[in-house]
Amino acid sequence: MLSTDNLAARIDHTLLKPEATRAQIEWLCAEAREAQFASVCVPPHYVSVAAAALQGSGVKVCTVIGFPLGYATSAAKLAEAEDALRNGAEELDMVMNNAAFKSGEYTVVEQDIRQLSALCHASGAILKVIIETALLTPDEIRQACDLCAAAGADFVKTSTGFASRGASVEDIRLMRSHLPEHIRIKASGGIRTHAQAVALVEAGADRLGASAGLALLTPAADDASTHEPTAY
Repeated sequence: MLSTDNLAARIDHTLLKPEATRAQIEWLCAEAREAQFASVCVPPHYVSVAAAALQGSGVKVCTVIGFPLGYATSAAKLAEAEDALRNGAEELDMVMNNAAFKSGEYTVVEQDIRQLSALCHASGAILKVIIETALLTPDEIRQACDLCAAAGADFVKTSTGFASRGASVEDIRLMRSHLPEHIRIKASGGIRTHAQAVALVEAGADRLGASAGLALLTPAADDASTHEPTAY
């Protein structure tokens, strides 16, 4: 059974809504510091704000690259990543180029990931690659996992939270059965209850991306949880 502390240490407390304000980001960081979440995941614009708010807390600063659609050029993603790391990001959640992937341009996809993997690892940062499972067949999920592993990703992540659906237990099981053991998995998108969180972890998720981070920590919050769409 997952303890509250163990579950908290798996959560990336997230706010990526386009209208997110500085005050909301500062509140997110205060919650993360109190709960000792793994990280906060914030828009690139707020990386320096989060880094200042979380200094000395042990909570990492995560941001997104090529978000949410993933089809920015490799040069644009690299510049965005370099800027994020300079501003204090310690983890980057990069969106895979699904336009290239669906076109069979697998070398482009792998090189896109590889350049950010090299940059992150040279800086002591972690790279998570969002494959957007809602857009992929099971065979495509396996192939995307292969590309991420070959290119040096630290995590493969299910979803942006902006597609038609987010993480599912079935996707996590498929990814875990196919990925090498050292590649970790982040489930995200639509995770709003403790029961969902536990089911995803039991299926093989190492991290959970959620805007409802505090609600995930206790079963008592499940009955009161909202079912409004969340974006992350």
